[in-house]
Order: sequence, then C-alpha cells, then structure tokens
Amino acid sequence: MSTTATETRLEFRKLGARIGAEIRGLDLSSDLSDAAIARIREALNTHKALVFRDANIHDDDAQVRFASRFGPLTQAHPTVASVDGKPAVLPVDSENGSANNWHTDVTFVVNPPQASTLRSITLPAYGGETLIASSAAAYRDLPEELRNFADTLWAIHTNDYDYSVPKNLEHASAEERRKEFIRIHFETAHPVVRVHPLTGERGLFIGGFAQRLRIVGLSNTESKDILRLLQAYVTRPENVVRVNWEPDQLVLFDNRITQHYAPDNYDGQPRQLNRVTVAGDIPLGVDGRSSTSILGDSSVYSETVVLPAGVSGARR
Repeated sequence: MSTTATETRLEFRKLGARIGAEIRGLDLSSDLSDAAIARIREALNTHKALVFRDANIHDDDAQVRFASRFGPLTQAHPTVASVDGKPAVLPVDSENGSANNWHTDVTFVVNPPQASTLRSITLPAYGGETLIASSAAAYRDLPEELRNFADTLWAIHTNDYDYSVPKNLEHASAEERRKEFIRIHFETAHPVVRVHPLTGERGLFIGGFAQRLRIVGLSNTESKDILRLLQAYVTRPENVVRVNWEPDQLVLFDNRITQHYAPDNYDGQPRQLNRVTVAGDIPLGVDGRSSTSILGDSSVYSETVVLPAGVSGARR
C-alpha cells in the first residue's frame, strides 16, 4: 500500500470513550506529509494516546525520525543511560525493572517532555501491557468545589523519593537502578492543574514524582492524602486505556495530559520497549504562573519549547 493511499485513510478508531485511539497499517518509516503529521497531532489532542499497529517501524532511527516530526527531541533521560550510540533513545527493559507506578514522564524537571513514543521490541507471551490515563477526564470528574481547590495547588516533583515497593514487586537490580536514577537530584514546583497549551484543557498534573504540596503548615501526611485523593480520579477505570502490545507497534501519548503505568504481570519474561520523547514547554497553571525549578539543571537533558504568544487557553 502506498504512503499516499494510506494517508488518505487516516481514520483513528476509538479505544475508549475518554482516551485512546488506534490505526493499523500506517507506514511510520515513510516520509509522511505535513498534512498527515497535522492530522496525527489533531488526533493526539483529541484522544491523548494513539496506537499505531503494523507501523513498519523496525529500528531506532525510524522511531527518532517519526518523533522528531513533532518537535525537537530530548536526550534519553536526565540521569539514565541511553541505548548505545542513540542519545535520544531510552531502553525500557524488564532487565532493569518495570515502571509499575502511575507517573507522567520526567515531571521532576521544569520542562518535561510534551509527548512520548514507545516502540515494541521484545514482548512477553502474555501480560506486559501499558495503561494510559487521561488527566483531563480526571479533572472533569472532580466535584466543582474540589476542582476549584485543585486549581490553587502547587506540588513539588522530585526524582529522589521513597522507592520502596512490596518485596514481591521489587526487582533484583532495584538498588543499582535507584542510584543511577538519583545521581542528579531534581526538584520542581508544578501547578497541580496544568493548562494544555494547544487545547486549553485543564488536567491534573501529578503522578508518582509529585511528592508533596507546596502549602505552608501542611504536614507531609496531609499533603500525601490530598494527592492520593486527586490521583484516585486519574486512575478511575473509565479514564484508562489498556494498550496491548503487538510486534511492529508504536504508541504516541501526550505527556502533558496523561499518566501511564506498566504492570509487572508477565512472570519475569523479557520485555523491551524503546522510548523517544519530544521536548516540551514549561507548564502553566490556571492563574498563568509557570513552573519553577528548585534543584537541578535540565538544560542539558532538553531544550525548552517556547510556544507562540496566545497559544495557551484555559478551557475547563
């Protein structure tokens, strides 16, 4: 099937009412037209997570080329090593443990990625899905009084926190992985409710790296209780799509307004995805204030995308 013919049928099939859509047979290794990329961006704004099946994308270079159509790329990670010779590619490998906690990628820096791509490489015979949640749907679910309260909140995100997990979920190399992950300490203050710069939607910008609220006089326990309450709205089943992996598959999700989770449900079988992320802007809260860095310099990891004046809105 020719690229042109494929592009004329850029119709995404919804995977759920609130998040997720898929398309099969779009050749992501080809030189997609600007119109096709614009259609994909439009679909991403609408569905938050896109699944490309039979994508004909078999190597890191093709993944990097596709991701770069959406903006400049970040380095693989602020602290974790990339694939050898591929500075923008992060191996997401079961050999190093699984990301079995809800999070948004790299929110401990002041300029987190705007979008993430994951490409299937080695898949287990069963399990190994990726769960992706809409934080915009979560925000809309909040009672009005709680929405108004959340609009005023700021949270401290950090890569240096208590990584303790139940022993049955702890990976053999967990301690070494943790040392690598926190070799540079980052802390950033982000609004709990972030305004999406392209759609104006509001979403709960929290997840695993959000460790405490920035409220004077609030105890850590009280802070975590409020974050747990808000997080429970994000992970409601109605707000989550469960992506089942296939060979030759790529997933693109909007890191500004989603969270994701990789359940460790494949009995130690090999599982590897490669991740490439697109550089992002500095988040804005409902009141128009920007996130601020407290510790750590993220400029080597990623440039900051500066959006044209007037792009951001504040749609509820």
